[in-house]
Amino acid sequence: MDEKTKQLIETLKNNPGTVQALFRTQDGQNLMRMLTQEDHGAALQRAAQSAARGDTSEMARMVSQIMRSPEGVALVQRINKAVQK
Repeated sequence: MDEKTKQLIETLKNNPGTVQALFRTQDGQNLMRMLTQEDHGAALQRAAQSAARGDTSEMARMVSQIMRSPEGVALVQRINKAVQK
């Protein structure tokens, strides 16, 4: 995982308002679709629970999976730019 993706995860972890705003956007909804398409959100729920306890490794793994496709890379890049504003 690249440094920008790590920063994105940290930003989202530390700012719940940013997470809520992100998921109201088209890119946020696309990210949610990508994160939940395989198992209807079960893995995302487990990753979120782990992240709430301070372990972001599962969330990082999920983002890394998304980053394996050109669509996922472009999506994460757009989200990174939006979060940095």
